[in-house]
Amino acid sequence: MHWTQDIRAADTRIRPYIQRTPILETTGFGLDYPISLKLEHMQHTGSFKARGAFNTLLGGSVPDAGLVAASGGNHGAAVAYAAKRLGVRARVYVPEMAGPAKIALIRACGADLEVVPGAYANALEQAQAYEQQTGAMQVHAYDAAATVIGQGTCFAEWDAQGLEADTLLIAVGGGGLIAGAMAWYGGSKKVVAVEPETSSALNAALAAGRPVDVEVSGVAANALGARRIGTLCYELAQGQSDTVTSLTVSDEAISAAQNKLWQERRLLVEPAGATALAALTSGAYQPAPDERVAVLLCGGNIATDPLEALNVPS
Repeated sequence: MHWTQDIRAADTRIRPYIQRTPILETTGFGLDYPISLKLEHMQHTGSFKARGAFNTLLGGSVPDAGLVAASGGNHGAAVAYAAKRLGVRARVYVPEMAGPAKIALIRACGADLEVVPGAYANALEQAQAYEQQTGAMQVHAYDAAATVIGQGTCFAEWDAQGLEADTLLIAVGGGGLIAGAMAWYGGSKKVVAVEPETSSALNAALAAGRPVDVEVSGVAANALGARRIGTLCYELAQGQSDTVTSLTVSDEAISAAQNKLWQERRLLVEPAGATALAALTSGAYQPAPDERVAVLLCGGNIATDPLEALNVPS
């Protein structure tokens, strides 16, 4: 793969369709050093996933059967949104654990939605069966080159905005986002993979020396609850073992970081969006003196719409 070249091309390709999300240079959160935050939860449909979805759709022809995707929630919304913008059909499978807010978001974006019992892996099985039956184009949530390349545009954009950090902390589910970071930087920056203790597919794979199935649960499971890490992510992490660090954080630490983001900066993110910051606020990752640190806030689709009680028509 020519990762850097492909990510640059993707950045140009998807630019008319995505948001250039802002950067916040800030202090606080109980830390005695400044950090840079990339506010990617402000992307279309509330997560970075729109990047990979648009890159996949714009990079090839869509069959008459349309698109199919399996998702814990955020990816499905991104695929539905991209499909609507580009005028193609989309069918999305999500597990019940996605929760009502994400399910409602996917419906609002116009996809043909099917909610299935179980976790993401169960939704993926049904999406794959639909692909085989109809010839629809599968838009994988994380383990496809087009998806990884699309997510890599987040980091190309961040660099263009003047990122000066030595180290990036990134939450990991199936691994598409952090694979995009590793593909873009190629070992030139330290990348810290942060996972919940109860949903840690990459951490388990690196410990085992191969991708393995893990149990999935916890406050961030509907976004970070991949049963097995993507092959592309695992291979990139193995190839950059000198600069990639994997660690886990507790649900309590994630919830505390989520609360700090709201209380101190009025940044409303879902648990997955706070997971990378939790590595700093909990002390799971302690930067060296003068180490410049950046954190990506990856998702903002919290379980309950905070303005739902107002009942204002859209």
